[in-house]
Amino acid sequence: MSVGNGAIAPDLEAEFPGLRLRWTVLDARVRGSSPETRRRLRGLSDRVAGAGVVAMRTQPIPHAYRAFFRQVGVDPDAARIPSEAAAVRRLLQGRFEPQDTVSDALLIALVETGVPVWALDARFVDVDSLGIRVAAPGDRVGRPPEGAELPAGQMVVADATRVHATLFGPPAAEHAPGPRTRRVVLFAVAVDGVPAIHVEEALWVSTDAIDAG
Repeated sequence: MSVGNGAIAPDLEAEFPGLRLRWTVLDARVRGSSPETRRRLRGLSDRVAGAGVVAMRTQPIPHAYRAFFRQVGVDPDAARIPSEAAAVRRLLQGRFEPQDTVSDALLIALVETGVPVWALDARFVDVDSLGIRVAAPGDRVGRPPEGAELPAGQMVVADATRVHATLFGPPAAEHAPGPRTRRVVLFAVAVDGVPAIHVEEALWVSTDAIDAG
């Protein structure tokens, strides 16, 4: 697996030294969840219980993301970090629900490592310029009217031509993998306190789960 470093805007790099984006590209199609993936998600569901969800925030990786959320003015108890949001959904639904090969792989990587990974259809991404910056005037996630203009100061994942998502937000629907997808770009976002090895592991786990699915 070849992994690239995303570009971090200089002003953000100076303010948030630990902020990183790592990406990889692979052949992938969006298909129904395989029996093996369903079994894997059932096993992960059994590992996530109420007491464990409460204790998550004291663990190093969730704690690092919670600290970053506070640093950028977001209350992590109101807008949950990705790993906690996934755990709470499991409690509400009773289990981790299978969706498709790509979505399942991202969920598996998140639950197993605590590091969030997102997927984009590679047709719409210039990976060489993919990174994190602050929204410019007129920037939107998605096409209008659904894609409202982003507020000043909003951090986004973007390349030289497109904004793909707000930081820690879901990708624009038209940029996400779908029936016509043949290659995907997976990207992971890390913050200060998240070791590089865990970021690499999250990308490896998601890649392996897509291949297995």
